Amino acid sequence: MVAAPETRAAAARGRFGAMIALARPYQWVKNGLVLAALVFSRRLLIPHDCALALIALVAFSALSSAGYVLNDIADRESDRLNPEKRHRPIASGEVEVAPAIRMAVVLGALAVGLSLALGWAFVGIAALYAALQFAYSLWAKRHVVLDVIAVSLGFVLRAFAGGVAIGADVSPWLVFITFVLALFLVLARRRHELIVLGDGAAAHRSALAQYSIRLTDQMISIVAGATLVSYMIYTASSEIQAKLGTHHLYLTVPFAAFGILRYLYLIDERDEGGDPGRLLLNDAPLLLTVLLWMATIVALLYF
Repeated sequence: MVAAPETRAAAARGRFGAMIALARPYQWVKNGLVLAALVFSRRLLIPHDCALALIALVAFSALSSAGYVLNDIADRESDRLNPEKRHRPIASGEVEVAPAIRMAVVLGALAVGLSLALGWAFVGIAALYAALQFAYSLWAKRHVVLDVIAVSLGFVLRAFAGGVAIGADVSPWLVFITFVLALFLVLARRRHELIVLGDGAAAHRSALAQYSIRLTDQMISIVAGATLVSYMIYTASSEIQAKLGTHHLYLTVPFAAFGILRYLYLIDERDEGGDPGRLLLNDAPLLLTVLLWMATIVALLYF
C-alpha cells in the first residue's frame, strides 16, 4: 500500500521538523494584526516604534504557539478522529506529551520575557489573551456560538496589543472590523469541519453537534456583509480621513471586496476554510490581493 502524502511528509520531517510543526509557524500570519496600530497610527517609519511592534509580534507568536501546543495536548484523542488533524505531531505520535509540555513552557517563558520588556500594560493584554486561550480550550469550545466569539476576541486582543506596545490609541473601528472579520474566518472553519467530519463532527468537537451547514452559511453571510460594509463606511468616514490625512482610503475597498468574495468562493465551491492561515499562503489570488491591499494602504498613508 502506498502511504498518503501527509503520512510521507510526516515521516520525512523528522523529530526537529515535528517540533517546529507543533508550533504552527504558518499561523503566525494571524499575528500580523499586532502591526495594524503601527501602520494606521502613521508611525511605520519611526524605527523605535517599529522595533517595539516587532517585539510585540514575536511575543504574541510565542504565546500563540504555546497555546497551540497545549491545545494539541488536550485534543490529541479527538484530533486522531479528524482526517486532517490526525497528522499533527502529537496526535500522530511523532512528539510525546512530555517534550511538548517542555516546549510550551519555553515558548511561554519567551513570551513573558518579551512582554515584560514592553511594559505592564502589554503584560496585561498578553495575560488576558493567555487566559482566553485556556478558557477556550477547557470550556468555550464546547459551546455553540460562544466558541467562535472566544476565538474572535483573541484577534481583537492582538490588535490591542499592537497599540499598547507603541503607546498608540486603538480605534474602535479597528476593533469592530477585526472582530467581524475574525467571526467570518472562524465560522468558515466550522463549516469546513462539518463537511470534512460528517457524522463524526460531534465526536471531534461537541459544539459541532449544534451547528449545521445551513446555519453556518447564514452566519457567514451576515458577518461577511458586516465586514465589507463596515470597512466601506470606515474608508469614507470624514473623521477617519482627517485622522489619517488621506481622502482616498476608499481606493482600497475593491481589494477588501475581492478578498472577502474570493474567500466565500473558496469555502463554498472548494470546501476550503479549515485553516485561514494556510489558505492565505496557498491561494495565490487571495495572497496577492492582501499584499496589494497592504501596499496601497502604506502608499496612501505615507506617500
